[in-house]
Amino acid sequence: MDFNEKLQELRKRKGLTQEELAEALFVSRTAVSKWESGRGYPSIDSLKVIASFFSVSIDELLSGEELVSIAQNDHVQEMLQMRDLVFGLLDCAMALFLFLPLFGQVEGGALRIVSLLSLTLIPLDMKVTYFTLVSLTVLCGLATLALQGRQVRL
Repeated sequence: MDFNEKLQELRKRKGLTQEELAEALFVSRTAVSKWESGRGYPSIDSLKVIASFFSVSIDELLSGEELVSIAQNDHVQEMLQMRDLVFGLLDCAMALFLFLPLFGQVEGGALRIVSLLSLTLIPLDMKVTYFTLVSLTVLCGLATLALQGRQVRL
C-alpha cells in the first residue's frame, strides 16, 4: 500500500475530513488532498507530525522507495535554499565595490587608488552606469535574501 492510500485510510479510521486533518497537522487542506491523491509527499518534518498524530512509525507510513524519494526532495530543497542564500549574500557584497579602493586615478603625476565614490576622472555617465549596476545587483541580493524564508513547503 502506498503512502497516499495509508494516509487516507488512517484519516478515515479517525473519522476526520481532509480539512480537520489539515488543521490538526497545521497544513492546508490542499496539501492533504495532494498527499492523498498521490500528487506529492510531505516533507520529513511533516511526516514526523503525521506519524505522531496517528501513533504510527514513519516506516509504517512509507515504503523504502518513498522514504528515499522524500529524503532526496528535501535535500534538493535544502540545496536550493543554500544556493539562494549564497548568491544573495554575494550580490549584497557587491556594495563593497562602491567603497573599496579598486580604481586607479592619476593625481599630481602619481597613481592613487580610490573607491568608486571617490573617482573623479571618468565621465559622469560611466560612473552613474556603474553605480546603477552595482545598486541593482545589491537590490536583487536583498530581494533574494528577503524571499528566502517565504518558500512554501508541504
